[in-house]
Amino acid sequence: MDKHSDVYKGRKGFVIVYTGDGKGKTTAALGLALRAIGHGLKVLMIQFIKGGWNYGELKSAEKLSPNFKIVTMGKGYVRKEDKEGFEKHKVAAKEALEFSKEKIISGEYDVIILDEINYAQYFQLISVEDILDLIHSKPTFVTLVLTGNYAHPSILEVADLVTEMKMIKHPYQKGIKAKKGIDY
Repeated sequence: MDKHSDVYKGRKGFVIVYTGDGKGKTTAALGLALRAIGHGLKVLMIQFIKGGWNYGELKSAEKLSPNFKIVTMGKGYVRKEDKEGFEKHKVAAKEALEFSKEKIISGEYDVIILDEINYAQYFQLISVEDILDLIHSKPTFVTLVLTGNYAHPSILEVADLVTEMKMIKHPYQKGIKAKKGIDY
């Protein structure tokens, strides 16, 4: 495919997983995106859970357009006990999954970040098989980045690079709420 950047021609993309209970999984993916854009690559981030907030990364993505795009498809915080709301989350996750597959096989992007997809699987909005299918559908040159805690062992097994963020201390433990520009 000639749609992708000259930088990636003839190269193999990776499957990268950022997981763990510590802060910084999406932030690490955004750092990778910034690096990729600096080398002329096209990056797409699809957010599986986030939705409804005015995240700082959305404003930054606008400034890095057309090489960086974020598509927020989630409905926000997931609670299984909220049956009606849970079904809305499940529909949104399935839509994000289909959109992801379309964009992965399109060859339009060099790097695709599936933000919080591991949470979507953990909360049973999508299956492990769904994620493995996405990974196996990618063209050789595409790098996929999967974020979110609770990455399934099958995903870790097929990944080329796995980083686990470990929480040691977090302001939230002291009742300090998320800070604009730092946490979102």
